[in-house]
Amino acid sequence: MLACAVLREQGIEVNGVAFVTPFFGAERARKSAARMALPLWEADITDKFLPLIYAPPHGFGRWHNPCLDCRILMLREAGAMMEKLGFDFLFTGEVLGQRPLSQHKGALALVARESGYSDLIIRPLSAKLLPPTKPEFLGWVDRQRLLDLSGRSRKRQMALAERYGITDYPSPAGGCLLTDPGYSARLKELLGHTENATRQDLELLKWGRHFRLPGGQKVIVGRTHNENEAIAALAAGSDLICKVKNFPGPTVLVRGKAGDDALEQVAALAAAYSDAPEGTQVTVGCEKNGEEKLINLIAASKEGFKKWLIS
Repeated sequence: MLACAVLREQGIEVNGVAFVTPFFGAERARKSAARMALPLWEADITDKFLPLIYAPPHGFGRWHNPCLDCRILMLREAGAMMEKLGFDFLFTGEVLGQRPLSQHKGALALVARESGYSDLIIRPLSAKLLPPTKPEFLGWVDRQRLLDLSGRSRKRQMALAERYGITDYPSPAGGCLLTDPGYSARLKELLGHTENATRQDLELLKWGRHFRLPGGQKVIVGRTHNENEAIAALAAGSDLICKVKNFPGPTVLVRGKAGDDALEQVAALAAAYSDAPEGTQVTVGCEKNGEEKLINLIAASKEGFKKWLIS
């Protein structure tokens, strides 16, 4: 938002681009763009992004976040849009040194260079601390009116926001699930069991408790009504859906071929996480492709299933 305001102050027309994958969306960008009356394009880059969660050329951050390669991809995609739509240069809101691994001088230069648009990328908030680029040399942008922000403190940014009348802005943290330790742990476990994770697989990681049965089947157990609905909506035709019939309980999704042993394990899991008291007779319905099988059993304690829980 500040980078937009700094360039607009020079009379430069700016548009925003928000990229979308299963790990981050455009919600915050939409809100920010609406507050500033900023035209915003949204582009889904999932297909190009997915290879990065397996083997990013520049490695992962603290969790499962391929930040450098993510930035390279985004600027590469934004550059293609720039050329197609007749814009002149790219800019970002990055601040030198704000992210120690991805926003030091070497990282910013690497990202710009490998995007293919290094001479057309401006970081308006830190431009005076970085080498000038083509838009500055040619006078499209007045370098003297750009800024020299650096470091992790946000005091100067907050003062700038007040000056520009920006009173409602997002916090600097969060926004990408790949920086969340819980989601990252689930993702690493999933990638250890599949060579080609689908978008559906990745969306399911956001919901419920996750278990891996001894036979390799993935089981997802809803925790709330909203999670139950989300899990059911993400079920594929080849998935098995199990529910306790005679007590309130979770929606349980099974991904992977489930024989009789696995069915018994899933039914027991569904019963344990239902409202059925331990030791109560329970009936669990397991449905696939419109065919349902009923399994009767005694509800057991949750403790017996924690060995399969993916933390």
